[in-house]
Amino acid sequence: MMERRRMDAALLVLFLVHLATALEVPLDLLEGLPQPPTITHQSPKDYIIDPRENIIIQCEAKGKPHPSFSWTRNGTHFDIDQDPNVTMKPHSGTLVVDISRTKAEQYECVYQCTARNKHGTAVSNNIVVRQSRSPLWSKEKIKPIVVQEGVSLVLPCRPPAGLPPPIIFWMDNNFQRLPQSRRVSQSLNGDLYFSNVLREDSRNDYICYARFPYTQTIQQKQPITVKVLNLDAINDTMAAFYNDTDLFSEDPADERKPTFLIPSGPSSSKMVLRGQVLEMECIAEGLPTPEISWTKNSGDLPVNRTSYLHYQKTLRIVNVSESDAGDYRCTARNKLGTVYHTIHIMVKAAPFWISGAPRNLVLAPGEDGVLTCRASGTPKPSVTWAMNGIPIENSPKDLSRKVEDDTIIFSVVQSGSSAVYQCNVSNDYGYLLSNAFVNVLSETPRVLTQANKVYQVIKNHRALLDCASFGSPIPRITWFKDSRSSTLDGDPYMHHDNGTLEIHVAQAHHSGKYTCVARNTLGIYENHVYLEVKDPTRILKQPDYKQVQRGRSVVFECKVTYDPSLQPTVTWLKDDGELPDDERLIVDFDSLTITDVTENDAGVYTCIMNTTLDQDSARAELTVVGATPTPAVVYERPDPPTDLELTDKKKRSVQLTWTPGDEHNSPIQKFLIQYEDSLHHRGHWHNLTEVPGTKTTAHLKLSPYVHYIFRVLAVNSVGFSRPSFPSRMFKTEPAAPDENPTGVHGFGTEHDNLVISWKPLTGLQSNGPGLHYKVMWRQKLMESDWTKVTVANNSKFVVSGTPTFVPYELKVQAVNDHGAGPEPAIAHGYSGEDLPVAAPENVQAVLLNSTLSEVHWDPVPPKSIRGHLKGYKVYYWRERSLHKHNPHHVEKQILTFSGNHTHGILPGLHPFSLYSFNVRVYNGKGDGPPSPTQQFETPEGVPGPPTSLVVTNTNMDTLTLEWNPPHDRNGHITGYTLKYQPAVTSRQVDIATQGWFIGLMCAIALLILILLIICFIQRNKGGKYPVKEKEDAHTDPEFQPMKDDDCTFGEYSDNEDHKPLKGSRTPSNGTVKRDDSDDSLVDYGEGGDGQFNEDGSFIGQYSGKSVSRETAEGHESSEAPSPINAMNSLNSFV
Repeated sequence: MMERRRMDAALLVLFLVHLATALEVPLDLLEGLPQPPTITHQSPKDYIIDPRENIIIQCEAKGKPHPSFSWTRNGTHFDIDQDPNVTMKPHSGTLVVDISRTKAEQYECVYQCTARNKHGTAVSNNIVVRQSRSPLWSKEKIKPIVVQEGVSLVLPCRPPAGLPPPIIFWMDNNFQRLPQSRRVSQSLNGDLYFSNVLREDSRNDYICYARFPYTQTIQQKQPITVKVLNLDAINDTMAAFYNDTDLFSEDPADERKPTFLIPSGPSSSKMVLRGQVLEMECIAEGLPTPEISWTKNSGDLPVNRTSYLHYQKTLRIVNVSESDAGDYRCTARNKLGTVYHTIHIMVKAAPFWISGAPRNLVLAPGEDGVLTCRASGTPKPSVTWAMNGIPIENSPKDLSRKVEDDTIIFSVVQSGSSAVYQCNVSNDYGYLLSNAFVNVLSETPRVLTQANKVYQVIKNHRALLDCASFGSPIPRITWFKDSRSSTLDGDPYMHHDNGTLEIHVAQAHHSGKYTCVARNTLGIYENHVYLEVKDPTRILKQPDYKQVQRGRSVVFECKVTYDPSLQPTVTWLKDDGELPDDERLIVDFDSLTITDVTENDAGVYTCIMNTTLDQDSARAELTVVGATPTPAVVYERPDPPTDLELTDKKKRSVQLTWTPGDEHNSPIQKFLIQYEDSLHHRGHWHNLTEVPGTKTTAHLKLSPYVHYIFRVLAVNSVGFSRPSFPSRMFKTEPAAPDENPTGVHGFGTEHDNLVISWKPLTGLQSNGPGLHYKVMWRQKLMESDWTKVTVANNSKFVVSGTPTFVPYELKVQAVNDHGAGPEPAIAHGYSGEDLPVAAPENVQAVLLNSTLSEVHWDPVPPKSIRGHLKGYKVYYWRERSLHKHNPHHVEKQILTFSGNHTHGILPGLHPFSLYSFNVRVYNGKGDGPPSPTQQFETPEGVPGPPTSLVVTNTNMDTLTLEWNPPHDRNGHITGYTLKYQPAVTSRQVDIATQGWFIGLMCAIALLILILLIICFIQRNKGGKYPVKEKEDAHTDPEFQPMKDDDCTFGEYSDNEDHKPLKGSRTPSNGTVKRDDSDDSLVDYGEGGDGQFNEDGSFIGQYSGKSVSRETAEGHESSEAPSPINAMNSLNSFV
């Protein structure tokens, strides 16, 4: 008896899967329909927050009436009204904690949200709120490490414990990653391991960095200095490093067999949870560097889930399952030996759903139902039930409800027994909490499919007529055609569980009016749709192969038949690309004409006829030959292959063999294998593959659900042969799709919608009948459940009622009658944009000159832009001139600054004018509101020329000038400047031949000669250099710059070209460089070995002189003056 009841319950579950799916409809489609609360979005269980930002704890729910919300904190009621830092969003349960007046750690608690209305209560997960932490590295003095060449070395990182744990990497002082290899690599805990060290490993900037992802901060450990020496060098430097270093080894580092640095010992164990990532590492030392390899003792490593990191030292297995448990062995080997380590892996599992979370039930009074909460885990989890948030054992008794472990059985439910049931599945490693409501309703049927919808299909294709419905009890769907003489059952009709009527192969007589009737015990509802079966588009006269002489004309015909209600469009391609833009190519509806043919016109031309429902295509080749072909040897296209035979037939492959035809004096270069799909594209041939001309067999990879017919063409230097006779038909079996649609995009056409579009699969890609698409979407970064719909005969779906400009994650999966395609990749898109709602703030203008102004503003917050930021626009106009005589006029201008700019230049302004301006942000939808209009005045500018100049009253020695003011005054006119010159004929004079010029040049040359003689005399006499002043100069390092290359003091150059004037700046390195001039103090006895001058001053050693010192001492310097120095000194006083 018990077994019978369990079997009945199982059958009931299968029935209710359809029931729940059919009744999962948007509430806005069924106004007034009561529904218990459903949690639609909540924060993750382990919620790590950024302590610098406000805390937002998400809790969203739907229901009719809309639910109210409350919270518990650490298991007790959280009175939000009593906490001034916490607010709840309107019509939502989401909490916002303002941390500007408090600390985030005060809110590190366990939170749970409750959503309730009069039909039940739903609860969220326990949300553990913890703030992210990025502590500083403890200050420590790290002694330099001296190690003998060839030994192993470990540089510890030991980062501070953060939440979440930091990401570790090693870099140098220049922020360049340190090179790693089989010999040097980073371990999982962040330490840097050297299997053996080399002299090249010596450096003083081994720096471990820790990046904390939530706060995006990077902490740096103190640099570690490593010096690698051989044994002799260690003995020589032992004394120097004894008190300030750690010496790792004194013994010679000979070649040695491997030993493991980590893990230690011959074996170890590790536990990992199902679904997580398992990482095992083995790092060995030895000389030569050991190689690491991995094996699993009890089987093979999972190929698709296994990868190796850190030069084979880390074995990584993703999405761990119970089959990954066992013993793994890592092997380290070099030429001197081998060492092993065994790691025992135990796989535990937090609870996970076996057949999905419990599904909502919508039952009519008197009906039966089942809620199932079936999950697994290791160890086996326990299951507890609650009703409306209260343990079910403490809830009011209900004779229609019976709890059996992970199942609740409802029998003859009554009105008013609607509730939300919570299923909690837990073990030592986690828990699952799911809400599922039981909604007891009495609802008449309603059909949700659009009334009088018209479906169009091509003859011999499949037709799908939708009839989505709702009602409680669940309605029964029947279909009628035209006169409703009988229901549509049996071939060629098929009824889907969701009410859709399918016609396998639509024919012309299937066109007409179809009536969908939804019926339950409470009523009946009818909906009408229309089916139009169209004739296919077919090319009747295909273009033929053409061989034409250069300079002639050629015509390709492409005559088509099509349904009169579907006007086709014709497209011609050349070599599968667009036709060249050439007036010699004339395209008509049913032909392509090429005049004055050239060699470049040779190729394959394709005619494509498209309608909104189907297409057909055909192709032909054009060969261009010379006007007078040479008749020496006749080269012709080969004859077609014969005797096509199919062997080695499998599900997705077959072997094709053939016999070649005559080559006609030109060897066959290759064979082209084509196929016709008589199921989907009868009469249209596709290229499948090519094989070399030396082969007469090919192994062909095929697609499912295709009726293949093959033919072969031979190719030589002349061209293609005629096709062979077709082979026998080979039918492949249907299968689930191998691929999903590409080109998935998400965008909005309105501010509250999201249009999901994709490139549909072709008939060949469908792999089977019943192709449709599972369209899934969810808001990005909210980790909510995917919303799913099924779409057929369309390549887009419109999601209505979305928030404005919100990022979404999108997936489109291909499904047919034999299963679903692979897990689709996630695409990204945004819901629709709306006009910005905020204007830029802190707008101000900065005048640069009389015609140029720079406008500054603060960027508009992204949330207020409500779309993709396109840029900013500055509206500005000239109100009037500041000159009282100028007329008032307004001419608005707009300058657009694309991108996220915060300033812009307004050019071409009128001087001495009053301008007004404002700034607006704009997105893809349009401009936002303007900022408050501001004004600025441009300063006076250079006036324009007088508008006229007239000469009057001309006499022998006088004349009168009259002029009008300039049109552009650009300020207050203070006067006019009159310039004139005698109007005489100019005469060019060669200045080099003038006597006065030659005399001047001779005087200058004589003066220069005298100055040079004086300079030479002064240099021979020398100067006085007080020893005390020079010693003071040497003791001040600021006045004795060091050379970078050899650490010597710089010399002073007496080359006037390089000597700075007083008050000038020295080069950035603080030195005055000496050049290669022969005219130096050394040559005159002042820059060589130490000497005594006439007065006993020691001058040879102190030839270097600081410019800064010279400036400070002024004329007290005893350096021998030169004429140039005297001139420089004079210039400094001018």
